[in-house]
Amino acid sequence: MTYSWRDAPVTTILIVIQVVVFLAMTFAGGSTNTAVLLHFGANNAALVRAGQYWRLLTAGFVHIGTGHLVINSITLFFIGYYVERLFGHWRMLVIYLVSVLTGNLLSNAFLTNGLAAGSSTGIFGLFGAFLLLGMAFHDNMAIRSVARQFLLLVVFNLITDVFMPGIDLAGHLGGLVGGFLMAAVVAAPRLGRIDLLKRLLSGIILLVAIFVFGGMGLR
Repeated sequence: MTYSWRDAPVTTILIVIQVVVFLAMTFAGGSTNTAVLLHFGANNAALVRAGQYWRLLTAGFVHIGTGHLVINSITLFFIGYYVERLFGHWRMLVIYLVSVLTGNLLSNAFLTNGLAAGSSTGIFGLFGAFLLLGMAFHDNMAIRSVARQFLLLVVFNLITDVFMPGIDLAGHLGGLVGGFLMAAVVAAPRLGRIDLLKRLLSGIILLVAIFVFGGMGLR
């Protein structure tokens, strides 16, 4: 497969934004500096509960250290390319942003005075979107094969999250759920396997999930 930014402009723009933010943080005092992270929009439960709700989205563009940025950018490039090609540009963006939101909402339920940041909430949402495709196209071996690989990667990452300190497991799970459900709601017509009833049901479940995650994270 030939990769071109023209095929996935939204994915490219998302990566460019997080790189620009990272460079700005570096010049402002460093991407591992807590004050800088908070200034640029990292997720912090106490501040969100105090009314800074924008952090639920801006945290998806903030990264802690070069390794964090590089790994997330590479992963976003590959999974974002696939999802954007299959779902379309604006659908991919909606799935991604909703996943960042649901991921950070659930993350706040387990954050105390710490902070969380990174595009992994949105990335796990894109994984969720592809898992939905694997279920909808159960007779398409190509899509099922890629979806199976992504499923193994998700399971591996979630298991790793459990044993690695400092990893936002709740954020990853929240993003995965949000992406899976939002993908069903906005699935492109050409995918054709998700009927109106399933879309409506997925939308209702998503709204309930946001309400529940919000109640847990903002209490």
